Amino acid sequence: MVKRTGPTNPYLKSLVRELEKSDSAIWQKTAEKLVKATRKRVEVNLSDINRHAKDGDVVLVPGVVLGSGSLQKSVSVAAWKFSGSAEQKIKKAKGKILTIGELVKEKPKGTDVKVIA
Repeated sequence: MVKRTGPTNPYLKSLVRELEKSDSAIWQKTAEKLVKATRKRVEVNLSDINRHAKDGDVVLVPGVVLGSGSLQKSVSVAAWKFSGSAEQKIKKAKGKILTIGELVKEKPKGTDVKVIA
């Protein structure tokens, strides 16, 4: 039987602990998704963000943002990780890249945050 250990990355461990302490359901659900095994973690392409977000939206991806597709909207995107091409395309679209920790500080209650998973 394999023992489940959870994330080994020290930053991810501390982020999950902070999210779990939150009173807001959005941050607790985000923590649940980040604790999953790497192979089961959320991966979202820019084309998905482009399809579901509007200009000016704040988008949370509880996992990795990949650069497949294009982004024509100026959105703020918070995620655990970004691929290099995803970062470039978000910046090119005049979007903003945030860590999940930065987003929690900006919006502690999680209001007006659109989750794409």
